[in-house]
Amino acid sequence: MDGDLRWRVCSGGEIDRMILVWVGLWVGGWRSFLLWSSEDIGKIFLSFFLLPARWKESHTIRRVYLDWMKIVINIEYPSRYEYKLFLDKQDDVLVQSNNVELLESGNVVEGVTSGGDGVIVPEVGMLFKSEVDMYDFYKKYAYAVGFSVKKRNSKKGDGGVVRYMTLTCSREGGIISNSSGSLKPQLTVKMGCKARISGSSGIFGNWRINAVNLDHNHETSPSKSRLYRCNKHLSAHVKQQLQVNDLAGIPLHKSYNSIVVEADEYENMTCIEKDCRNYIEQVRRLRLGKRDAAAIQTYFSKMQAQSPGFYFSMDLDDKSRLGNVFWADNRCRQAYKEFGDVVTFDTTYLTNEYEMSFTPFVGVNHHRQSTLLGCGLVSSEDTDTFIWLFRTWLQCIHYHAPHGIITDQDRAMQNAIQVVFSNTKHRWCLWHILKKLPEKLGYHVDKGSIFGAIHGLVYDLQSTGKFEVGWKTMIDTYELHDNDWLSGLYKNRGRWVPYFFKITFWAGMSTTQKSESMNAFFDGYVHSKTSLKQFVQQYERALRNKVEKEFQADFKSFSQMVPCATQFEMEQQYQSIYTISKFREVQAKFTGKVYCDIQSTSKDSSKVMYEVRDTIMCEGHRRKQDVYRVL
Repeated sequence: MDGDLRWRVCSGGEIDRMILVWVGLWVGGWRSFLLWSSEDIGKIFLSFFLLPARWKESHTIRRVYLDWMKIVINIEYPSRYEYKLFLDKQDDVLVQSNNVELLESGNVVEGVTSGGDGVIVPEVGMLFKSEVDMYDFYKKYAYAVGFSVKKRNSKKGDGGVVRYMTLTCSREGGIISNSSGSLKPQLTVKMGCKARISGSSGIFGNWRINAVNLDHNHETSPSKSRLYRCNKHLSAHVKQQLQVNDLAGIPLHKSYNSIVVEADEYENMTCIEKDCRNYIEQVRRLRLGKRDAAAIQTYFSKMQAQSPGFYFSMDLDDKSRLGNVFWADNRCRQAYKEFGDVVTFDTTYLTNEYEMSFTPFVGVNHHRQSTLLGCGLVSSEDTDTFIWLFRTWLQCIHYHAPHGIITDQDRAMQNAIQVVFSNTKHRWCLWHILKKLPEKLGYHVDKGSIFGAIHGLVYDLQSTGKFEVGWKTMIDTYELHDNDWLSGLYKNRGRWVPYFFKITFWAGMSTTQKSESMNAFFDGYVHSKTSLKQFVQQYERALRNKVEKEFQADFKSFSQMVPCATQFEMEQQYQSIYTISKFREVQAKFTGKVYCDIQSTSKDSSKVMYEVRDTIMCEGHRRKQDVYRVL
């Protein structure tokens, strides 16, 4: 023990007891300190300044006090910090000669290193008021340098309060390798980067950086910092603007473009379009609540009370849970009376957050626009579900089944159509079939020639006999006898080859393109995260918009006309009664006669055969010539 440290018991007792505590601190170390209360700790701090002046000058007393402060504040004094003990007066305090302060977000310890742009570089010993301040400081440093930050790990003390935390570059972790065991490796950001800082909190709650590694094993780019997830956020103003535009039915990409214009440049943006989309999806879910099944039933009942023509049906399972939904307003039911000869039915559009597929019944109106004839949401796509949906729709349209229906090749759908619409002509969507050619025949060395042969068989042949011969020739030429998909198509050729439907009215449709057109129309209003109630509400808004577009088309046909291209009275008759879009179709047939030439004729006792050469034009240039024999 230092010779200057002479102990004596003084009158008053309290100071003497504190002197004995100082001895205990020096002898017992930090373990004894942890057993004391906060009241004792405060008294210890005050007792130092009550010691006689000659005792405070003792090297041992001063060393004990510094060790004690090290425990309390949880710091190790860097060598660059020069401490002075002003002990000439009893109210002197221990301070740093450089006036060190705890770092808040953006505050700096004097004397620390700064980058070329005034960026504060993390160093061991920096102090912060909280772990949030330390995280914000490191994130600002990372933004300036050009990398992303994440919390690697943290540990909590006995009271559940975080005491230790490590912040790393987001590219840490993982095994660096130039190859992957998977044939389709996924994108990864992990590069095994070791850049990080570690910190811990003291007894008084302040945080200190204990370890720093500033070296990255990858390139950094400050110009790309705004795209890192930790730096992206939506301001209150942007959120408000997105919500208002969403309620107004403005597509999100247009809302985002307006935000970019307001920010002046993309470089000033703190979010990307995907962030805005995610936010709107979250707002919609929060705005709608969870009890959508009950809400939609209440909504439908209200609509039915307001409009007697509104029809709906809800299919519940054995546990009274919602399984399937169908509805059609009065306008859909009236539209079916006018345009229900041919219907397309498609389930490939979207599923909502309950995994229910949107299933619209779509026709085509007198403006060649898609028109909704009813729609449903189904929880599964099996035969029983489609039978329920088709029967419900049939009841809605007073059991007047359509003459034709176009769907994809779904087997469950085909079975349900045979049960419910036994007298309806069922046609497969030609577009879906041709779209599968690369998938089913892409392996073949002559795939290009096969694609061309199939397109020729589909679009150019004008007799069943030529189709049969042409198909057999294609199969033999390219040795496709073992292709089960082509075999299935040939077996069901009466469901998809256009020539087999020439005697049936199809309203100019051969695919489910009208369903897809209706689906595209709904894209501005609903999406895969839309819940039931939101879906129905947005459906109604979208349908009102659709009605308005039809009204505008009516006005255009009412106030304008397309001049006749020929002198045929038949064309003039069509001009007077058809809408603009339908008349253009007819007019194209009349003008196409210009490119048809009669090559020869042949007669017998009962008939005359004409051989006609048709030159098919494409954008003003001759594409090919076909020869037809016409009775």
